Amino acid sequence: MSAAKLNLNTLNDLAKSVFDIEAESILKLKEKINENLNQAIEIIMKSSGRVIVSGMGKSGHIGRKIAATLSSTGTPAYFLHPAESTHGDSGIITRQDVVIAISNSGETLELLNLLPLIKRFEVPLIAFVGNLNSTLGKRADIVFDVSVEKEACPLGKAPTASTTAALAMGDALAVCLLKRRGFSAEDFLLFHPSGSLGKGVLYTVGDLMIKDTDLPIADENINFLNAVEIISEKKLGCVLLVNSCGKLTGVITDGDIRRILMKHMNVDKLITKDVMTKNPKTVSEQEIAVKALAVMEKYSITSIAVCDRYNNPIGIIHIHNLLKAGVA
Repeated sequence: MSAAKLNLNTLNDLAKSVFDIEAESILKLKEKINENLNQAIEIIMKSSGRVIVSGMGKSGHIGRKIAATLSSTGTPAYFLHPAESTHGDSGIITRQDVVIAISNSGETLELLNLLPLIKRFEVPLIAFVGNLNSTLGKRADIVFDVSVEKEACPLGKAPTASTTAALAMGDALAVCLLKRRGFSAEDFLLFHPSGSLGKGVLYTVGDLMIKDTDLPIADENINFLNAVEIISEKKLGCVLLVNSCGKLTGVITDGDIRRILMKHMNVDKLITKDVMTKNPKTVSEQEIAVKALAVMEKYSITSIAVCDRYNNPIGIIHIHNLLKAGVA
């Protein structure tokens, strides 16, 4: 079909077919996951070195992304350009490393040139290939079949579905390694100190909470209107209610006030204990700030009481605190 005859609907259909082909290619990878995944994970976990990822052309771009994902999730990795490796860069490979080589054909000359060094150093070789019977597929210690039935490119030439499949397999390996290592949000901070995600684990609730004399705390038996006065005075949108032992028993928020006023014609004699929200959500001051944000988002609230291990309120963390810190 000539370019002049292409219309918007035709191009939209073509774009959708790309999604279908690539999605199907990824889904079929599920059938190819077997003991090779567990073996690859154990080899990498036992290694005292890094994961060296290599690939040529489009596979090289995928390799760079896989190496970056591994590094940011607790598995030190480095991308080695195979063409440069024969000019001295292969010196980066040590006997303690693991190599991941990516090649759809499995016959990429630049990658095959690395095999003598890899074998001489007895470095474990993991291959992502589209042809299990290729030279790379046969020489690798562990092979991942990332073959696809067809490329999304209508010419069948440009690497599209095949590179997507390789990328997905790399992501799966990285995520499994993350889980295997017990990699936490705090660990993630070490590699992502900037941005809202990094700040979310950089700060604890204790760093950002409102505390001491600014806290709107009252006895659960006070008059409802007195509680409203405290909310207005402290300007935090809520009052924390405690029993005679100082334990948090409930909360009244701005939203609760509207609900109570709609339900009760006469509020002059209302006791807060009878109308408060009981067993409110709480966090400890040791929690990372992003945990507080997650609770707020889950329950559609804007503030949370911070309590000690005895359930005594010691602070409030408000969405405004998170916004100012760049967490939310």
